[in-house]
Amino acid sequence: MVLKRLLAGIGFGGASVETHLDSASTRPGGTVRGTVLVEGGNVEQEVEELTVGLQAAVESEIGDSEVTSHMEFHRVRLGGRTGLVPGQRFEVPFELPVPWEAPVTSLGGQRLYGMNLGVNTRLAVAGAVDPGDLDPVAIEPLPAQQAVLLALDSLGFRFKKADLERGRIARTRQRLPFYQEIEYYAPSRYRGLNQLELSFVADEHGMDVVLELDKKPGLFTEGRDTFKSFNVTHEQAAAMDWSRELDRWIDALAGRRDLF
Repeated sequence: MVLKRLLAGIGFGGASVETHLDSASTRPGGTVRGTVLVEGGNVEQEVEELTVGLQAAVESEIGDSEVTSHMEFHRVRLGGRTGLVPGQRFEVPFELPVPWEAPVTSLGGQRLYGMNLGVNTRLAVAGAVDPGDLDPVAIEPLPAQQAVLLALDSLGFRFKKADLERGRIARTRQRLPFYQEIEYYAPSRYRGLNQLELSFVADEHGMDVVLELDKKPGLFTEGRDTFKSFNVTHEQAAAMDWSRELDRWIDALAGRRDLF
């Protein structure tokens, strides 16, 4: 995949940047590899810095409304000050580590609706910074995460959407300033349930699986949210029967609609 940006419009004298990704797919804890090609324009310039980073669309609650902004959550410096003469071309290979907490944006090659994440390449020239474009990257789930997602699918949950929320999930190993919510419509077999929200918080040792049930109101009760966390190593998660475990917990709380 190639993105080329002509930078003359913001005083860069016609210089251009192309970002080539070796692969547009990775996993949490993996690496995005590629090459940045910088080409001089029609004037001599001084390149101050070249960086690549991971950027995602994140929602923040401001008052009674939600605002979406683009947040960088990891960046690598590729090079410092160097001269760039007209017509000069140079290539900079890079390796960009992907945090273990990176959100899942794709499953089986299919993008999760609502996710917007990619590599941003920035070039600083003569005191100005090119804001960069986003080169999309698909982050497939870890095997343990995939097991949970497939279990929910086998239980009849239908994917609704996914997003990133600014904030923290209490009592998890979270380090990033945002977390992912994957929302599902509940199947009719769980008559007391409206929908389910799933969050993963992973590191190199394991992951927290956080579930939020949006329960329907009963005849004399209001609807309410119920939370459940599983804190497991990657090995434990791979060995679990997630379909049985999730069904047992969800059915105990929302398998029938409480009347009182």
